[in-house]
Amino acid sequence: MAAAGYIQTSLIWVAYAVAVGLALIAAAITTFTWQTHRDRSAIVSAVTIISITALLATVFLLPVDIALVSSTTSTALGTKKDWATPNRIHNILLTLKIVYYSLYSFDALLCLIVIPFSYFWYEEYDEVEEQEGHQTFGSRLWGAFKYTIAFIFLVVIIFLVGFFVPAAGNRDGKHLDLDFFKRLLDVNHGEKALTFGLGLLITLGTLLYVLYTGAGLALLPISFIKSAPAVSAPQLYESTASQLEQNRERQRQLELRNSGRPAGMPAKDRRELDALAREERTLVRRERLAAEAQGQGKTFIVRIWTKICAVFRPVKLIGGILLVLLSLIVWVSMLITGIDKAANSVCKEHCGYILAHINVFQPINWIFVKTARAFPVDYVLMALLILLFFSSSISGIAAVGIRFLWLRIFQIRKGRTAPQALLMATVMLALITLAINYAIAMLVAPQYASYGTQTFCDLPPQHADELPDCSKNPEAVKPCSEWVNSHSTATRVCTPTMMSTFLNRVTLTWPVFGAIDFWAQFAFLGVFLIVFVTALFRTPKLNVNEMDEDAEADEEEGLLASTGRRFGATWQDITGRPKRDTYGSAATASGSGSN
Repeated sequence: MAAAGYIQTSLIWVAYAVAVGLALIAAAITTFTWQTHRDRSAIVSAVTIISITALLATVFLLPVDIALVSSTTSTALGTKKDWATPNRIHNILLTLKIVYYSLYSFDALLCLIVIPFSYFWYEEYDEVEEQEGHQTFGSRLWGAFKYTIAFIFLVVIIFLVGFFVPAAGNRDGKHLDLDFFKRLLDVNHGEKALTFGLGLLITLGTLLYVLYTGAGLALLPISFIKSAPAVSAPQLYESTASQLEQNRERQRQLELRNSGRPAGMPAKDRRELDALAREERTLVRRERLAAEAQGQGKTFIVRIWTKICAVFRPVKLIGGILLVLLSLIVWVSMLITGIDKAANSVCKEHCGYILAHINVFQPINWIFVKTARAFPVDYVLMALLILLFFSSSISGIAAVGIRFLWLRIFQIRKGRTAPQALLMATVMLALITLAINYAIAMLVAPQYASYGTQTFCDLPPQHADELPDCSKNPEAVKPCSEWVNSHSTATRVCTPTMMSTFLNRVTLTWPVFGAIDFWAQFAFLGVFLIVFVTALFRTPKLNVNEMDEDAEADEEEGLLASTGRRFGATWQDITGRPKRDTYGSAATASGSGSN
């Protein structure tokens, strides 16, 4: 039996290693897709890839955590498995704690020191001074380091505050006298300092999570639905080429007609020529975008990939509809849990609204508990749920941009993201990741994220040193929760996940963090609802007064991804041939006229 337990836990860690490997590939693809092609930096690319991989490794550790603690218990009988001895469980939890602390520390190091240093390292580069020999590697290194010193002091201050300041949760009357809470408060000063730092970063990340993940969770599914083009790339290319030829012919006519006039070109013809010149630039850009959409001038692999994307475009539409339904279910589940915690928490704001047990039917938590019967469906669903929140965060950052209050500092766009923006977005994702862990473990699926599929036998034992037997009374098997964990039997059977232990320790030791993080979830729900309703009925438009060259290009790309629905365009993208009219010429695309 011990061998069976070793094999099961080993397979869980192997699956996690494979997920981290896939996360590395996804991080590299994401980085190279979003960063600008004109102004790349090797150190910025490397730091971004490593940081995104570390973030994904952190969020993917939650399903592993749930899987490991769930594997120690027989769900049907509510007892520990034979191989799950106290020593073995201690080793599992110790391994999880080491991995959690290592990943969180690495994320904090990247977020507070490595990424700022990389930012200043890139800013210190001066091509002219380097060519003239005035800038050396050492001078550039010192220039970046002297600005990073402030962030190093910030890390030291955070650690010292957490180490020396008394924890609010340790004061008299601030927590219930239960074994569950006593274990959470039983930490040394080093862990208390890490708890403070983690709580502070989670709270900062929650503020970003409310805006960016809330908006992204609403926009991501709708962007899938609205991705089908109103006009195919081949049809747009041919119609644009025809209009471009007519435009240039009209310009030649105007120039020839006025070439011999001593007084020069009349004002009327000059205005028309200027308008034709502006239209020509728009048509040239549109023709280039249509050619790129077809894969012209690209490698064979890129052209094949373009065809594959067109083939799976209907699937993307269906996937968008399913994501909309999933997002609404998640929203309802979070709202139910939030109201339940606010009304029925055992200690309210003094412990971050820890909920004894779920009092109202909660869809997401119910789905995970039911799918746990078909191993490993629930773990796969948890990984996909985490990936949905992470992808929504990226989508939200891309849609909203990097802002200070109402001022936009950087925009995040595919193929046009500056290195500075890429690093700042990575820092934001690092903080948002911590908030995502809190949201999933505390609101989306609180009971499942805390105890997985663990159960205990709620019967009095026949002997004090023995566990009760529910083999003849299956109705006495109860799911584990924070409240029943104070029960003597439940304490010996139920093992909380390390993630829930960390988060509960933060909210109990520093209640102000728990209160802010909890009530911010309602703001998140409000942002999601506003953006979702707005996006359903209104397509975002560019501000003409603030339009630059890149914004114009984005507007032209909208022709290849507009809100119109035409599956004929999808078929033409697959075949590579535009639809012909009766006379054999390419049909004129709607919306492809001159601006």
